[in-house]
Amino acid sequence: MDEFHALRALANAMGVHDHYTDGLGRRISVSPETLVRVCGAAGARISAAGDAADALREHLEAAEHVSLPPVLVAWDGKFTAHAPHHEGPMLAELHLEHGDVVELEQTDLELRFRERLPLGYHRLVVEAAGRQHSSTVIAAPVMAWRRAGSHRSWGVAGQLSALRSARSRSVGDLQDLQTLCDWIRANGGDLVSLLPLLPTFNSAPPEPSPYSPVSRLFWSETILCLGAAHRPTPRPPSIDVSRADEEVRAALAGAIVPDASLLDDELVRYARFRGAQARLGRNWRDWEGNARTGRPDADQVDEAEERFHLVAQTMLRRQLLAVRARLDADGFRLGLDLAVGVHPDGYDPWSRQSLFGEGMSVGAPPDAGFPSGQDWGFAPVLPAASRREGHRYVAASVAHQAAVAGVLRVDHIMAWTRLYWIPHGFEVHQGTYVSYPAEELFAVLTLESTRHRCEIFGENLGNVPPEIDEALPRHRIWGMYLAQFEASRGGDVSSPGSNAVALVGTHDTPTFAGWLSGNDVAERVRYGLLAAEAAAEVMNERRRAVRRLADWLDSSEGSPQELLTELLEWLGRSQSPLVVAWLEDLWLEEEGVNLPGTPSLVRPNWQRPMSRLLDEIISDPLLNAVLLRLRAARGADSSAASPSPA
Repeated sequence: MDEFHALRALANAMGVHDHYTDGLGRRISVSPETLVRVCGAAGARISAAGDAADALREHLEAAEHVSLPPVLVAWDGKFTAHAPHHEGPMLAELHLEHGDVVELEQTDLELRFRERLPLGYHRLVVEAAGRQHSSTVIAAPVMAWRRAGSHRSWGVAGQLSALRSARSRSVGDLQDLQTLCDWIRANGGDLVSLLPLLPTFNSAPPEPSPYSPVSRLFWSETILCLGAAHRPTPRPPSIDVSRADEEVRAALAGAIVPDASLLDDELVRYARFRGAQARLGRNWRDWEGNARTGRPDADQVDEAEERFHLVAQTMLRRQLLAVRARLDADGFRLGLDLAVGVHPDGYDPWSRQSLFGEGMSVGAPPDAGFPSGQDWGFAPVLPAASRREGHRYVAASVAHQAAVAGVLRVDHIMAWTRLYWIPHGFEVHQGTYVSYPAEELFAVLTLESTRHRCEIFGENLGNVPPEIDEALPRHRIWGMYLAQFEASRGGDVSSPGSNAVALVGTHDTPTFAGWLSGNDVAERVRYGLLAAEAAAEVMNERRRAVRRLADWLDSSEGSPQELLTELLEWLGRSQSPLVVAWLEDLWLEEEGVNLPGTPSLVRPNWQRPMSRLLDEIISDPLLNAVLLRLRAARGADSSAASPSPA
């Protein structure tokens, strides 16, 4: 076997794709240089194609010595597993999550438990021939949790930090969230969905993207309701996370460290990490000694910073659980968003250094929307390392948000089957996909959904593999329908079905008014995301899409407000279980909150406050009328949305 055949064999054995189809429909053969880098990051001892044969031999020999897979799934609690090959007696036990130990029945080929396992994360332990083997057993429901009754609800979505009222600080907080929820509930809706509420780097230089958080295990301090310490501020020209952070710090100055009973090991370690960053710098890879390896010494930690995060996170946990309880009592839900990854300088990759792939970024290959592809700038979780730890980190990330959310959107749910890795120093199109253990990850998702009574939908837009299309209905997870995308496909505008959450657009698309005018096309040219010579055709296609949508709705392109209202009504009459309007679309905001592919230092993504105060929004008769028409449509016969309303 020559070195290139050996390299491809190694890649295939490790789940690294040596070819794939990109978002433009092109079949891509992955270069040997990319395969070497990605296989090396995934755990192979390889630095050149010539090392592939030895690396393949090591990989296959290691696999031969694995008697049990690191993770097993017991769907609906039904457990069977292949018995490890052995000679002589064997003891096989299941150590259940709550502490009980049960012995398994054995045959020459199988281990089984006749009763259904309780849902949870259990441990299979097998002793044979003087050796012990173990595996994590995820006992999970096949289907994610779903509320009883019919599903014809609606709500709105937005960015909490951009939502301000006359009483607000420089950003919106949990009190503003409650006011918005009360308004939507009064109009008949039952959901407010928010961009991630995870912590970001707020000190200079600030990095405000909610999709590049410090951690997926904690909350943003800036959303705290400060009670008596709250001080309103004038409306700022932009969202200044540094100023918002300073406001919270001033309010919590002098606060004592919470009682030890409220501080778990993860929170204590997180606070020490933030304290170490305050003293040693943001990039933990430049740290020395114990701090670099994950256990900073006392003299490497800023005590005031450590205390601030202990206090703030304890308050946030209490306040957010109170929000969940209050909304549950009102029959209302908070929607949250599970980000794909974390900032490379963040807590999660520091505290779990063996779990993340160094020298790699996650992104997406070229597609029609982004002909150059996308690099999202954060490191991938290593699939083999995640399996070895029983997917504890993934489970904790999901549980963190599902405990608060009534509905959880999984960003880029394709990552549960495969993720696009880009070696540092390579162009975006020079990456490749790496496979992930989809069955195990969906088991984590359905288990946490059930434990926390949280409905799930996934962002299945873009280059979607068939495995995702099959998995979502099997696990009772909704997908997404975007009216902007459907109108751009040509032909009839299809109606959303019962398996998809219906939206006009998202934070990653133009606002509805921006989509109508095409202002995003000029922006994409300005920031190098679209070739200038292609802009005219893209703009013509946009005009055709707008005309197609208006004709389908028997509406007018020249009346954007009425076109939006009729679109929401049409979506409302569909079979979709949930219709979500982008809040700023209600008053035809032109500027999008984000332009994917542009850093926040170049374009002020995530930094534009809403142009209207919450007080103005809830008292506007026009906006209330739009919501009442959506409410009425949700109560209408869903069959009315299938044919053209003309």
